[in-house]
Amino acid sequence: MSDASEVLAQHPPALLLVDDDEVFCQVLQRALRKRGFDVHTALTLEQAEQTAARTRPEYAVVDLRIGQESGLIMVARLKALFPDIRILILTGYASIATAVEAIKLGAIHYLTKPADADEIVAAFGRTQGDAEVGPASTPPSTKRLEWEHLQRVLMENDGNISATARALGMHRRTLQRKLGKRPVKE
Repeated sequence: MSDASEVLAQHPPALLLVDDDEVFCQVLQRALRKRGFDVHTALTLEQAEQTAARTRPEYAVVDLRIGQESGLIMVARLKALFPDIRILILTGYASIATAVEAIKLGAIHYLTKPADADEIVAAFGRTQGDAEVGPASTPPSTKRLEWEHLQRVLMENDGNISATARALGMHRRTLQRKLGKRPVKE
């Protein structure tokens, strides 16, 4: 065993996993523990704050949607408490607007579900962007553009559904229905 892996085994880095899907948390927790992390889970933002205060995590994996709340709130809170924490957003509801905001708030990476533990660990290890990533070969569909637009306006309204619906000239229930669907694949 190398010196680095011995140190890691003796003092595994604390990782906070925040996701409202309990089964997903259990599976990912086991996988990340096998990769050398001391994983602590939280199913709500309140639990996440309490767990973070107790464990002082060096890493965090935060779901974008935690119940009806935004994981971006947790990104901001974690960065305020622990400026050096490496945060990764993991989501099934990816959008350009939320990716940009996550990075602005201090997340180091943004992955879409399903992502496995190896992808997460690799993302934590990346310290720079990849200039070789090229643009998409085809433009996004109109449904995808609508999804992106809804997400951008929602972010402009600080996640307030009613204000977003008013800004879009749309009924609040219609907007909720559209936001409740998974984003259209590109």
